[in-house]
Amino acid sequence: MPERGKPVEVAPGVLRLVANNPTPMTYHGTNTYLIEGKGGVYVLDPGPANDEAHAKAIIEAVGVRAAGIIVSHHHSDHFGLVPYLQQVLNVRVFASASFADDTFRPDVALQDGDEVTGLQVLHTPGHASDHLCLGRDDGVLFTGDHVMTWNSSIVIPPDGNMGSYCAQLERLATRDDKLYLPGHGPPLADPIPYAHELLANRRRRELAIVRVLGRGPSSVVELASALYRKSDPTIIWAAQRNVEAHLFKLRHEGVVSEAADNQWVLST
Repeated sequence: MPERGKPVEVAPGVLRLVANNPTPMTYHGTNTYLIEGKGGVYVLDPGPANDEAHAKAIIEAVGVRAAGIIVSHHHSDHFGLVPYLQQVLNVRVFASASFADDTFRPDVALQDGDEVTGLQVLHTPGHASDHLCLGRDDGVLFTGDHVMTWNSSIVIPPDGNMGSYCAQLERLATRDDKLYLPGHGPPLADPIPYAHELLANRRRRELAIVRVLGRGPSSVVELASALYRKSDPTIIWAAQRNVEAHLFKLRHEGVVSEAADNQWVLST
């Protein structure tokens, strides 16, 4: 369990603070990274709103050297503290050009291939339509929620898209990054085999869905129950959303079709 409020070095020039928002979906909490960059320290993913202790720890850690705030995607456990910290630190906010929330508007809109404070911007939609990963020349990749090192990411349609998620996971697997720093969970060295494993797991899940549908029509709820066998209501809900996302991908590929009464079948 990470010590709340204590910055820990996880890579050269990178400190991590973990917000106090542990859940079955967020592990120990949201990782906030303090990154040494051009002109000072950049705060990546400040964390959820109303976490006063976490906000105080960020402010104390960056001091007068705050240079900017970067947001990986529009889920509130990552950006909730942005309005408050922007006011206190008086810095610009960097986020995707397609940032999908109206709580604030980015001062700098980022697109795939851009650069911010020495970090290469990778637009990696899938978990979220506006999701960004950020790569450093030394092989450090900030993966947000596209790759978490403690569990697989949830993909919730319609903003989440399993086809895009898998395509971007393939993209990451072709890179030569040396260290993943995720939005939730611990750092991961030698991460490329893990990226390949995550992709293989998605493919196995799709094959399993096709096998179940080969026995007859099934609903999202029935498929999730057959494939995941979870008891925690939150995890059951997440499993259903992932199944739904896989079905939408398979439908786009012509493998399955949606029939009457919320049933799914193999396409003929």
